[in-house]
Amino acid sequence: MNSKTISILSYVTIIGWIIAYVKSKDLSTKNDLAHYHLEQGLGFFLLTVVVNIILSITVSILPVLSFLNYIGLILLILWVFGIINAANEQRKPIPVIGKLFENKFGFLE
Repeated sequence: MNSKTISILSYVTIIGWIIAYVKSKDLSTKNDLAHYHLEQGLGFFLLTVVVNIILSITVSILPVLSFLNYIGLILLILWVFGIINAANEQRKPIPVIGKLFENKFGFLE
């Protein structure tokens, strides 16, 4: 696998992220692009899980707040931006939330 494939795969579910992480260790040289998108993908996955749990609890307690489920669509759009950046081999963060994940996961190095 090359760094572009690993970068794209890092956004495709947690299973895809694990595969990309394992394959990134097989690269002969440390690749900054793959490492960057592994950070972005893991951070996005964790944020999505937390947001969905909070939204599920909030909407089940207060059904009048069901319009908050549109946050899921916003997350979907941000996810697509991450994949596009990986496909274009750009080290750009996911809009709005990507800066939160930069240099936060030390175990990836």
